[in-house]
Amino acid sequence: MKSLFFTLGLLFSVQRLARSTSDSEMHENRALEPLDRGPYFDISASRNVTALVGKTATLTCRVRNLGDRTVSWVRHRDIHLLTVGVETYTSDQRFVASHFPRTEDWTLQVKYPQRRDSGIYECQVSTTPPIGHSMHLSVVEPVTSIVGEPEMFINKDSTMNLTCVVRHSPEPPTAIYWTHDHEVINYDSPRGGVSVITEKGEVTTSYLLVQRAQRADSGQYTCHPSNANTKTILVHVLNGEHPAAMQHGGQLRLANLPFVMISTTLLAFLNHRY
Repeated sequence: MKSLFFTLGLLFSVQRLARSTSDSEMHENRALEPLDRGPYFDISASRNVTALVGKTATLTCRVRNLGDRTVSWVRHRDIHLLTVGVETYTSDQRFVASHFPRTEDWTLQVKYPQRRDSGIYECQVSTTPPIGHSMHLSVVEPVTSIVGEPEMFINKDSTMNLTCVVRHSPEPPTAIYWTHDHEVINYDSPRGGVSVITEKGEVTTSYLLVQRAQRADSGQYTCHPSNANTKTILVHVLNGEHPAAMQHGGQLRLANLPFVMISTTLLAFLNHRY
């Protein structure tokens, strides 16, 4: 009988301890609930943005527990109030604020952004005192280059390797195509031996390979990235000529001008002496 009472007492003690622990955890959890914090920013959804020149940039500010407060956007460069709620408070109508009902996201769109629009933008909430979260907008303009531009000289029957490089792009171009004298290059043409290899990344590189180059392969080659400027290189396929002196539209082009000038001066001196 004593053992029975002891077991029952132990059981009730364990239940009280469990109930007490549960109540304590409930109070701790309630103390940590965001509802008691007032408005705050969800930093994971409010990030820096990189955008292309001329392509709409969107800054997102996620505010939890906003209640009846108002969200505004301020440009730090000149402490300029851009929007309040969804109303624009600047004469620059490229700035547009939006908010979808039943969501916590407030966005600021910058239409047709230019590089001068780069900088810090702050999302503010009308608490007392106001709270804010800053984000950086980088407006970039991709730059295209071709290795060896503006001209390249190669020997007949060698392999032409044209390398097009795209830098400063927030995302790789979806496509890059090449043209030869303004005609899109057909990699399946009867000529054969023409191929392209594209490596995408922070820096995107496209290699145009033309095997067994012939005189007909001379001309202008242009690289066309989908999200950047085009770039052109003039290719000369030589048939034993030296590139130091080639006729281009009636104008003599000298590849090593200092050497030519020194040689000319020396010859003139020798002729005068003798």
